[in-house]
Amino acid sequence: MALVTPLSAEHDPETQQLAEFFNETLGFCPNSVLTMQRRPAISKAFINLNKAVMANEGCVTSALKRMIAWVSSNAAGCRYCQAHAIRAAERYGAEQEQLDHIWEYRTHSAFSDAERAALDFSLAASQVPNAVNADIKSRLYEHWDEGEIVEMLGVISLFGYLNRWNDSMGTDIEDDAVDSGNQYLGQHGFEVGKHDGSKY
Repeated sequence: MALVTPLSAEHDPETQQLAEFFNETLGFCPNSVLTMQRRPAISKAFINLNKAVMANEGCVTSALKRMIAWVSSNAAGCRYCQAHAIRAAERYGAEQEQLDHIWEYRTHSAFSDAERAALDFSLAASQVPNAVNADIKSRLYEHWDEGEIVEMLGVISLFGYLNRWNDSMGTDIEDDAVDSGNQYLGQHGFEVGKHDGSKY
C-alpha cells in the first residue's frame, strides 16, 4: 500500500487538465501525479516541468529521452519508473530491438554510438556519488550540442525526482505499466516489488 493514497483524477481541475499530457505518453494519468495533487501546486509544477523537459528542440528524440529515463531509473532501482519509462519509449517509437535489448545498450548493434554516449551519461549522472567525468563529456560532445546535453540532463534530473518520489511513496503501479515492465524487462528480473499495493 502506498505511503499516501492517490486522490481521484477529478480532485483538482487544473491538474486534471494538465495531466491530459500523460494520456499520450502513458495512456493513463500516473498514480504519482494523483498523489502529488494533495498539494496542487506541486502536481501542476511537476507536469509543466515534465512537458518542458520532454519537449524536443534538438536531435534528442522522444524515444531516446524515455530510454535515458529508463537507464536513470534502473540505476536508482525504482521499478515504478522503470516500467513507466520503457512503456513511454515504446509509445514514442523506440525500435523493437532496442526495447528488447535495453539492458545491453553498450554492446548491442541496435544502439548507435550517439545513443550509447547519451545512455552512459544517464547512468553516470544517476549514480551516487555522481560519475560524470571528462570521458563522458568528451563522448557527449562528439555527438550532441550543448542544448541537447541540457535536454538529456533535464530528463535525468526529472527522473531523479520521480525515482525518489515513487520509491519512497511506494506508489501503486498501474496495470498497463506492469504489462510493459513484464514484456520488456521481465526476462531480466523485473518485479513490481513494493509498488504492488500490498507490500509497503
